[in-house]
Amino acid sequence: MKLPEAIKDNLSPISLIVAVSFFGAALTPSLMPREPIIQASLCAVVASLGYEATLLARALWRYLELPELKDRARRLWVVVALVISVTIIIYSLSKAASWQNATRAAVDLPPLETAAPFFIFFVGTFFGLLLWSVFRLAGLARRLLSAQLDRFVPRRIGIVLSVTLVAWLFWALIDGALVRNLFRAADTPFLAADMLIEPDIAQPMSPVKSGSPNSLIRWDEMGRRGRQYVANAPTKEEIAEFYSGQILEPVRVYVGRRSAETAKERANLALRELIRVGGFERKALVVGVPPGTGWMDPGAHDTLDFMLGGNVATVAVQYSYLTSFLSLLANPEYGTEQAAALFNAIYDYWTLLPKDKRPDFYVFGISQGAFNSQATLPLFDLLGDPIQGALWTGSPFFSRYWAEVRNNRNEDSPAWRPTFGNGSLVRVMDQYGGLDGNFTEWGPIRAVFLNYGSDPIVNFTYDSAIRPPAWLNEPRAPDVSDKLSWFPVVTMLQIALDSLFALDVPRFGHYYIAPDYIDAWAAVVEPEGWTDEKARQLKAIFEKRGPSM
Repeated sequence: MKLPEAIKDNLSPISLIVAVSFFGAALTPSLMPREPIIQASLCAVVASLGYEATLLARALWRYLELPELKDRARRLWVVVALVISVTIIIYSLSKAASWQNATRAAVDLPPLETAAPFFIFFVGTFFGLLLWSVFRLAGLARRLLSAQLDRFVPRRIGIVLSVTLVAWLFWALIDGALVRNLFRAADTPFLAADMLIEPDIAQPMSPVKSGSPNSLIRWDEMGRRGRQYVANAPTKEEIAEFYSGQILEPVRVYVGRRSAETAKERANLALRELIRVGGFERKALVVGVPPGTGWMDPGAHDTLDFMLGGNVATVAVQYSYLTSFLSLLANPEYGTEQAAALFNAIYDYWTLLPKDKRPDFYVFGISQGAFNSQATLPLFDLLGDPIQGALWTGSPFFSRYWAEVRNNRNEDSPAWRPTFGNGSLVRVMDQYGGLDGNFTEWGPIRAVFLNYGSDPIVNFTYDSAIRPPAWLNEPRAPDVSDKLSWFPVVTMLQIALDSLFALDVPRFGHYYIAPDYIDAWAAVVEPEGWTDEKARQLKAIFEKRGPSM
């Protein structure tokens, strides 16, 4: 019994070997631990991509009319391919638990008794068959289109045109119908969450608080994250637990996305409010850039308030209420436009003040906020009247200054914690250190990058699909498993998937915690009389508080 030609074209021994090899490679250690259902989904995707890529290569081979195995040789090759594939699957599933536990050990999680290999295999196979069916539908559409084109153009031209048109059609459907409808569906609940007035967060009555009856900013327009940020600022009594000098109530100015129509109007509103509450009379002024939802990391800002006795003013503006990932896809220009408008408004006013009476000026950003801050900070323009420093946490791999430091690091430094130049301008740290070394004294501007070695958002690169990323070289970051191996395409997809779960484990991945901010701020701000003992005391206070999110 002979199989129909269309089915034979979609069954390939070498494609099967590649697919199961990709399936097994996806089970190997990565940066972040995964649940079995997520692991099964990843295995299905990479196996499907490997299978289809090999089919495409075989189609090109046939297109060039190169020789193929026939009859008995082909039947023997099918048997050999099946044996190889089964062997790979059995080996990979037998190692799945130990590979998963290697990742968990690197981020200080207890081992699992099992990685549910049978669950991963059967669920992954089911998802893989679904994807296989989708590709087969695309192939059927291509053949039908090619048959119509054969009436008007030569056959080979028709094949090329049909592939191009079907690929464009599928992308148009995904990009136009699926993605935009997803954005539209996500927009409403995120907006509703942003507008939610939490009953346990009371509107401030103090006239120096943003959102108070005296404020230029309406409480109900500040957004959920803004209200949390202002209302939960450390009190003078809390700061007194650590700081022994004169204590002030921290100044926090936050403008919500709905507080004004344009980025410039929101920035100017923030400036007027900052002037109203006396922000330019404080010792330190921080222009913060939040990630997509407008969240301001308490670990970053509370620690600085404690270190300086509350003599700090922080100003921020919300540019989106979507998550960072969705806001980057939907409206990537919103973040950079708002970051630039806010910095320019505050900086221009600051430069007009007497140098001996104005606050020290710092910028801060975390995650997408770090990217937006770096994308818009006019470093060369600042040389005439420089700010005092910057702290950027969890800078995404495509961030402007982080990419410069990583790609042009000193040769004897690792990619996950690089040294740059003589260290007088830029230093990189993680939860294990990095600020101490053979550096020149700090210059007029101090920039510190706080990046964890296991952070996939920091480490991801597209070229990891074709070459091992530099952060896999020895020595590796302590929180990256020594069993993590590089595989073409698979590793890139693993790290991309890790990015979706990078907030699962405090002090690893993309989950930055307060104690690690303390050394970073101490390097940037250099508080008067700061000592290692003070650092230990403050870290102990925030360790008791636990991680915040």
